[in-house]
Amino acid sequence: MGVSTYTVVDEASSVAPARLFKALCLDNHNVFPTVTPQVIKSIDFVEGDSTVVGCVKQFNFAEGVPYKYLKSKVNELDVENYYVKYTTFEGDVLGDVLDCVVYEAKIEPNGSGSHYKLTAHFHAKGDAVLSKDDAETGLQSMQMSYKAIEEYLCNNPQACT
Repeated sequence: MGVSTYTVVDEASSVAPARLFKALCLDNHNVFPTVTPQVIKSIDFVEGDSTVVGCVKQFNFAEGVPYKYLKSKVNELDVENYYVKYTTFEGDVLGDVLDCVVYEAKIEPNGSGSHYKLTAHFHAKGDAVLSKDDAETGLQSMQMSYKAIEEYLCNNPQACT
């Protein structure tokens, strides 16, 4: 099983770290369907009822998106240091090539805003090889969603406070 690692997002933001972390990691089940309904129709808890270590969320994609759903489990969560590690382990987004994708998100204070870094570790099945084009296609959708959520937070100062 080979592992390919990509940086999904590595950007500064004018949004405070606590708000960005809440929107992207803790309250994403409410924020994503509201801000990016063209991508995410809903996010449901399969195990647990809040974002804690061990919880499993199912992301249901909107009509027109080439995938139906994915399931992710929170492996590590450090709210004080704005860090989360989660694994996408099920869903048609994995295709025939991937066993799972492990994501690490870290947000750090940066002046009056923050710096957000999201890294993805693609774990291929057996001897399968993930093409860079296939990886980048999925990553672009995540980058666009991040930008939409960041813009939403900038335009709605009371959101995720």
